[in-house]
Amino acid sequence: MQSCKFFGYLARAAPGVRPQLTNHYNMALTYYKTEDQVLLAVDCIIFGFDEEELKLVLVKRSMEPERGKWSLIGGFMKKDEDLDQAAARVLETLTGLSDIYMEQLYAYSKVDRDPGQRTVSVAYFALIDVASHQFEGVQLETAQWFPLSQAPHLIFDHNAMVEKAVARLRRRAMTMPIGFELLPEKFTMRQLQALYESILDKKLDKRNFINKFKSLDVLIRLDEKDMTVARKGAYLYRFDKEKYDRKVEEGFSFKL
Repeated sequence: MQSCKFFGYLARAAPGVRPQLTNHYNMALTYYKTEDQVLLAVDCIIFGFDEEELKLVLVKRSMEPERGKWSLIGGFMKKDEDLDQAAARVLETLTGLSDIYMEQLYAYSKVDRDPGQRTVSVAYFALIDVASHQFEGVQLETAQWFPLSQAPHLIFDHNAMVEKAVARLRRRAMTMPIGFELLPEKFTMRQLQALYESILDKKLDKRNFINKFKSLDVLIRLDEKDMTVARKGAYLYRFDKEKYDRKVEEGFSFKL
């Protein structure tokens, strides 16, 4: 599936080692040496869809505090990278995922949010099609998919992060073709409707849903069929990114 770079929310791939910090920056560190030092973390909320329901990747924390409890995937920003680069690096290093839809969500800064040390965390959420991403190179043996409705209680303020990410995802899905990042490149209308029902957490009228999407004119019906869903099979579709881009330039508004 193509990445969502055209939406402008994709985190950049983590670059290689940067040149040595400039003298100006080193001087700035000297200027502010009397100020409090606070850690800056990134936490990644990874949503996936497996043709049936929306899921979430969680891991068991490998360090104190809260060792052994369920957590989002996260890490700390380094001095030579910005937040987007830190999020992309953490995600790729720990899961092998790269070049996927990732959007900055919100900053969490309550003084006591992390009992280990004063830490501000910036949350990101990512969208993937479960079948197309097998976490090659994953370094997290405890990583596990959970149906969103069955996710366990998480450490710190991670539950609040997930709730805000779900709310953002629902808004995005109604105003942008963001949902296609959660589907394989070829999909049936049944799969598309199941995805939106999972995101919105409600049943949708089949006829109205199909008619609405057809009226948006951003899908291409293929000559292929999925013969596993019915005796006559179901036509496969794909999202037409080029047509969508042209329509946006002409003032088109994606709205369900």
